[in-house]
Amino acid sequence: MRSRLITLLLLTGAIASAVVIDRIAIIIDNKMIVKDSDIRRDIRVTSFLNNQRPDLSPASQKQAANRLIDQIFIRREIELGGYPQATLQQADQQLDSLEKERFRSQTALNAALRSYSLNALDLRFRFQWQLTVLRFINSRFKPAVLISDDEIEKYYRDHAAELRRQFPGRSSLNDLRDDIRDLLTDERVNQQFFAWLDAQRKDTKIQYLEADLR
Repeated sequence: MRSRLITLLLLTGAIASAVVIDRIAIIIDNKMIVKDSDIRRDIRVTSFLNNQRPDLSPASQKQAANRLIDQIFIRREIELGGYPQATLQQADQQLDSLEKERFRSQTALNAALRSYSLNALDLRFRFQWQLTVLRFINSRFKPAVLISDDEIEKYYRDHAAELRRQFPGRSSLNDLRDDIRDLLTDERVNQQFFAWLDAQRKDTKIQYLEADLR
């Protein structure tokens, strides 16, 4: 398994004799790669944001690898289509909110990050990417979604009790029409987005250099 992985030797900063071994785990279209370190970092960042202990089991690594493959497809489409990307300054707003809500101080946030072998830049990049993906989805898929009045009325009939719980104080169709349209739009956008990702996988050569990630 791991003996089959392509090994990259990266010299560390000041000690010429020391090396950090990183391995290519996945090759996409013979030119884009996912490394073991990318997978581990994704797991640590995701676990940190979900306030969970990092899980480096084979199943967790497979999930992370799939996320990273999807990111490659999205990044390629963003570049080809010239879709707008979020800035690090916009990502900082997310970082500031996280600090205030969960840690109350930058010192506490940094200490928590160190316990996950992360730093603030790792979070900034993740928040920047999340904002970029949301913009891409809205720009790429949302304009094609049209929700009819019949669909809104059917959803209202089928989910009346759930809607009353979700939107207390508003129970009539007219009161909830815009909210239902938004719910149906989001659902349709998600369907189109994941169908597009599935199509990308079918049309792309993905070479797994570790069987557990397949």
